[in-house]
Amino acid sequence: MKEDYLKIIFELGGKQKKVSNKQIAISLNIAAGSVTEMVNKMAAEGLAEHTPYAGISLTSKGIRLAEDLVRKHRIWEDFLVEKLGYELPDVHDEAEVLEHVTSPKLVNALDDMLGHPTHCPHGGVIPDRFGHYHEDSHTVLNDAKDGSVVTVDRFIDNHDLLTYLGDLKLDIGDQLKIEKHDPFEGPVTVRNLTDDAELIVSYKAAHYIFVK
Repeated sequence: MKEDYLKIIFELGGKQKKVSNKQIAISLNIAAGSVTEMVNKMAAEGLAEHTPYAGISLTSKGIRLAEDLVRKHRIWEDFLVEKLGYELPDVHDEAEVLEHVTSPKLVNALDDMLGHPTHCPHGGVIPDRFGHYHEDSHTVLNDAKDGSVVTVDRFIDNHDLLTYLGDLKLDIGDQLKIEKHDPFEGPVTVRNLTDDAELIVSYKAAHYIFVK
């Protein structure tokens, strides 16, 4: 769906930089050919700008639409976790349905009740009703250099990923020392300095974890 593309390009930093088709394909778990087709459609509708071999970024029209979708989606996620006791991996699909039937009045009422959260349960920023928010980190774990120390900032909203990270015991705020990247799209080995545990993070998951 076009909305999923808008949200993922926004999440990957497409407001300020070019996001590659490969990044979008990995994040949405779809074939690269499908991405190219949708990207061309979005460009034709004035929602995005596509530069061959460089990637895609959102236009001001695309950004406004993405911010509105992200706000509704993440406020529902916050509500489901805070008020209804949902487990984090289970909120995305519910929020996906609810965001499409939510009026501005309803989302503002939810926002008031929740005390104006600035981030959703997996660390993603929530734009306020005036469109204001602080930019998240857009650096994925896979791009962090060997030997560097980074802090886990947020996760892409994906059920399988959140379940996997729960098994790994990796949380927002954990400090990681990057030990090595295995070649040929192999995993990333990190040391979690929070509890001094060595973790092996799959190549795909390392594109879903944002660090700063």
